[in-house]
Amino acid sequence: MSRAALLVLADGRFPAGGHAHSGGAEAAVKAGRISGAASLEDFCRGRLNTAGLVSAALAAAAALEVDPALLDSAADARTPSPALRVAARRLGRQLMRAARATWPSAELDALARAFPKGAHQPVVLGLAARAAGLGPEDAAYCSAYESVSGPATATVRLLSLDPFDASGVLARLAPELDVVARAAADAARHVVDGGVDALPSASAPLLEISAQAHAAWAVRLFAS
Repeated sequence: MSRAALLVLADGRFPAGGHAHSGGAEAAVKAGRISGAASLEDFCRGRLNTAGLVSAALAAAAALEVDPALLDSAADARTPSPALRVAARRLGRQLMRAARATWPSAELDALARAFPKGAHQPVVLGLAARAAGLGPEDAAYCSAYESVSGPATATVRLLSLDPFDASGVLARLAPELDVVARAAADAARHVVDGGVDALPSASAPLLEISAQAHAAWAVRLFAS
């Protein structure tokens, strides 16, 4: 295993399409829930411990060879918003293209055939991590980090927030990210024996509601 592969997978320059998505930050900025570094930190903390935890556990389970079709169904069940399901599959399709080009894998090829319109992004991420020689903890860390780095990066554009302040937010969240990634990896190990019901189902209703409203905007900077 090359731990450096994790740096490639988590790099914001990896062409996985995340730059086009704000993780709910655009709607939160318009609603006034994000107005600066402090409120961005609150938003990211909430996202990390809800949607971030669920996504990280799905990614870790996929890295452990849990049936990706079952995981995709579990992701659907944990994503009430149709807009977020569409966004997750678009991101999954783009990540699939990048991952197959970077780490050719029969498992990725099979998933691409089974889900030509895209599987949920965390499921693809877990298989990509596996193809890169990474383990479930690595997949969980990558997914958990994406859940907060996306909104932080988007807020720099949306509010002209100082990039140093955005980086400070991510640094302060690092200890909580450790906790979430470990919890996600532990949950994924239970899935191997206990099935997908062992996955966390933490919810963030405001993210879901905001995503539906955001999808109907006539003009928006980000896709989600």
